[in-house]
Amino acid sequence: MFLKMYQVDAFSDRVFGGNPAAVLVLEDWLPDSLMQSIASENNLAETAFVKRAGDGWNLRWFTPTVEVDFCGHATLATAHILVTEYGIPGPLSFSARVGHLKVEVKENGYLLDLPCIPPEDLAQLPDIISPIFSNQAESWFRNFENIFVVLSGEDAVRACQPDLSALAGLGPVGVVITGQSTSSQYDFVSRYFAPGAGIPEDPVTGSIHATLVPYWAEKLDKKCLSAWQASQRGGHLACELKEDRVVIEGKAATFMKAEICLPA
Repeated sequence: MFLKMYQVDAFSDRVFGGNPAAVLVLEDWLPDSLMQSIASENNLAETAFVKRAGDGWNLRWFTPTVEVDFCGHATLATAHILVTEYGIPGPLSFSARVGHLKVEVKENGYLLDLPCIPPEDLAQLPDIISPIFSNQAESWFRNFENIFVVLSGEDAVRACQPDLSALAGLGPVGVVITGQSTSSQYDFVSRYFAPGAGIPEDPVTGSIHATLVPYWAEKLDKKCLSAWQASQRGGHLACELKEDRVVIEGKAATFMKAEICLPA
């Protein structure tokens, strides 16, 4: 069996930037184990599988090791492929585990409309990671899938070298570190680690901004925020808090069009 597969650099206007994701447009779901094997073979942070559902689309995401509830950059990558390769006009509506996601097609990119996921109180950091951040953390909170650690500022976020083997002990739970930016260009910076889910450090992560944006919007008293994810590849996210939604502006570039061969 042969299937088309695409690889897209999301949150970037050119290849070799942003965050790579694989996209497969299906007529029907493959067995879960096969989708997981494809994602493992790709060894990207996310592989997206999408199929038509009425006027919209059902969307699922797999890391190299697990299926996840929420992924922003692979949603953007999927929308980009549907528009550029399949001629689907926007706006696009996706149903996923996390809920309803929308992508509006703009002349020079896309608007990714995500559910706002406000921060939840976290009494203390888990024992397994507390020693890593005990001398750096100013505060912390969580959402349904990640722990967020607020550091003293941009320099601390960029310099942080967490013990990935310790973070992997959290299983699929990821860790976000964030701090206020010292640059006039950005309001805050972040980095994201999820080694227990097969993602040592994610280059640019849309989903974490569904929680970072309401946090920093309250902290900085502003609805429109400019964010920088300070990974090696790096990426800029222009974000806006709109009531119970977070809207992120982004671009995408197709890196690869391929045909994969699957066992019969």
